[in-house]
Amino acid sequence: MRGLSVGLAGLVALAWAASAVAQDVRPNVLVVLVDDAAFMDFGAYGGEARTPVIDALAARGALFVQHRTTPLCAPSRAMLLTGLDAHEAGVATIPEVIPPEHVGQPGYTLALEPGVTTMASRLQAVGYQTVMAGKWHLGSGPGDLPDAHGFERSFALDASGADNWEQKTYMPFYATAPWFEDGEPVSLPDDFYSSEFLVDQVMDYLGETPGADRPFFAYLAFQAIHIPIQVDPAYTDRYVETYSEGWDVLRGQRRDRAAALGFIPEAAPLAPTPDRLRPWTSLTADQRELYTRSMAVNAGMLEAMDHHLGRLVDYLEAAGALENTVILVTSDNGPEPSHPVGEPGFRLWMALHDIEWRTETLGERGTTAFIGPEWAFAAASPFDLFKFYTSDGGLRVPLIAAGPGIASGIRIDSPTSVADIAPTVMRLAGAEGAAADFTGRSLAEALSGGAPAVYGPDDVIGFEVSGNAALIRGEWKLVRNLDPWGDGRWRLFNIALDPGETTDRSQSDPEMFAQMRAAYELWAADVGVLEMPDGYSVHRQISINALKRQLAQYGLLLSVFALVLLGGLGLGGYWLVRRLRRRRHP
Repeated sequence: MRGLSVGLAGLVALAWAASAVAQDVRPNVLVVLVDDAAFMDFGAYGGEARTPVIDALAARGALFVQHRTTPLCAPSRAMLLTGLDAHEAGVATIPEVIPPEHVGQPGYTLALEPGVTTMASRLQAVGYQTVMAGKWHLGSGPGDLPDAHGFERSFALDASGADNWEQKTYMPFYATAPWFEDGEPVSLPDDFYSSEFLVDQVMDYLGETPGADRPFFAYLAFQAIHIPIQVDPAYTDRYVETYSEGWDVLRGQRRDRAAALGFIPEAAPLAPTPDRLRPWTSLTADQRELYTRSMAVNAGMLEAMDHHLGRLVDYLEAAGALENTVILVTSDNGPEPSHPVGEPGFRLWMALHDIEWRTETLGERGTTAFIGPEWAFAAASPFDLFKFYTSDGGLRVPLIAAGPGIASGIRIDSPTSVADIAPTVMRLAGAEGAAADFTGRSLAEALSGGAPAVYGPDDVIGFEVSGNAALIRGEWKLVRNLDPWGDGRWRLFNIALDPGETTDRSQSDPEMFAQMRAAYELWAADVGVLEMPDGYSVHRQISINALKRQLAQYGLLLSVFALVLLGGLGLGGYWLVRRLRRRRHP
């Protein structure tokens, strides 16, 4: 009888194992990346925009308070997908701002370099269906697009941004909006709106037969809320009154909500407003109307994105897959401060491309819109500065996780990095591999409620993009920001007491400052940071790189125009000389 019992138990175990293999009970994974969302933009973090879908995920999962990313889009995306530092992955910065001295150097090829493996490739290798839709911006040459990095199906924008209503560029750096499906150039449909279309693509890919019997990894990289901010005016109208008091008031309101929610100490001060930012009271009535609507478009676009994300969540629930799906939602960096219409030549470029910027149609088809530096500074509250800079306004972003293996309704206050997402996903999927493969660390134990911190008091987390750099160790942060919003000096802050980075401690705590500087140099050497060339200016470099791109794109056309112009001048000169000679010699 004993032998029979053991045999039956063995048969039952084998039957269960076979059933588990057939059903493949490993969790699905959905990674949602929002573009340029500030730390407090989501409702769960105290933001003004209505984001009920994201808020519901936060309520049934984990909300991170000290999650940081790089201050720029492509390096953050490289770290998210690979679990490596951006320099190790090959995407230390973006093509728009790279100086010629760095082009092609190791870590600065601006595409995922040979030997770098994405979590899509890792998961595909263990049987996952892998799909993506949205912004890629990690290289455009042969073998650089998502289809070469583990994604079986992909609909990808290979640019820093694009129009949300149609297939056209949003800045002079690009001739058009380069969209690719499965590595091949593709055209957008006439009824395109980015957030709706990208969600549709993910649902279409997940619904394909090959993925029906295996778990999926989906990467959804929204264009919202990158420039140009665009949305149906029905969304915009809801927020006009919300922002009518201006950016100075909003910055204070967000700071107070951050304190009330326990994100910062009650007594934590705000960083002072830079002199170059305009007070709201200095604007004319027309300017206030325009900028109020700009921020309303921004919030409306975020709400529309959340609505379309909700369609995907509903789709998963209807398919019986939601309960077994890990969902992570985060942002690639802080809010965007650019004011493109103020840049030399931009209005001419707008006229040539039939793009307008006026209050009455802001955010609709055929327009450009943006929030500009003042709103970006306010949106980044309670922190300092914004996108591109390594003050926490540029680095500190929301991160929400929900699903199997994740405790419900928890808040994680310990520092984390965007490089932690890939090893976390691999651990939750049961396919983590060797820990040495990643720079980041798995957050799985913290997500389950089993660990209060992932990094110890002596562990460092570093970031560097185009000379702007930061190093976090425990409650200390070392920061350097370059021109035009910084001065290139290293500063030291106790971010536990002073999250707004208002009081430089480099002189009052010289020993700690020296330790942090030494730790940064070790970190920078380890990941391969290159120092910026003398006299580097990001604004000047953007202009130079954009001009080079336009000459490459339109060089032949410009040459023909110049020849025609010179020919016309030559004929005109010949005609004038003949006329003068006739007058002198009738």
